[in-house]
This record gives sequence, structure tokens and C-alpha cells, in this order.
Amino acid sequence: MHMKKTLAALVATSLVGAPIVAQAAAAEAARVGSPVGETENLRGGWVVPLIAVVAVLLGILVLIDDGNDLPTSP
Repeated sequence: MHMKKTLAALVATSLVGAPIVAQAAAAEAARVGSPVGETENLRGGWVVPLIAVVAVLLGILVLIDDGNDLPTSP
């Protein structure tokens, strides 16, 4: 019974203390700047436009399909 109360007190203390610790950690890392020399170098890629073109072509093929998919067997 004594162990149960001790464990409950420990859990309650950790639940109360967790937001305080998280707030202190967020305050330290809130205003950290990054060096300008190490930017992400975002350039125009070709993968996303290629996927868009393929999607448009597939959409056109679906739209112009006449639906005449009759079976060839008698």
C-alpha cells in the first residue's frame, strides 16, 4: 500500500513538473538564428513539374476514353 501511494505521488509530481520543464526549454531555444552561409539553396526542380505533366496527361486520357470496352469473345 505504501508503494502505491509513493508511485502515485511520483506520477503526480511528474505531471505537474513536465509543463514547467518544457516551457523553460522552449524559452532557451526560441530565438536561435541560423548562419546565412548555410541556406538551403532552393533551386527549381524538375521532379514536381514532371509529375504534374504526367498527371495532366493521364487525366486527359481518362476524359477522352469513349468507354467502348466490349469483350472480344463471342
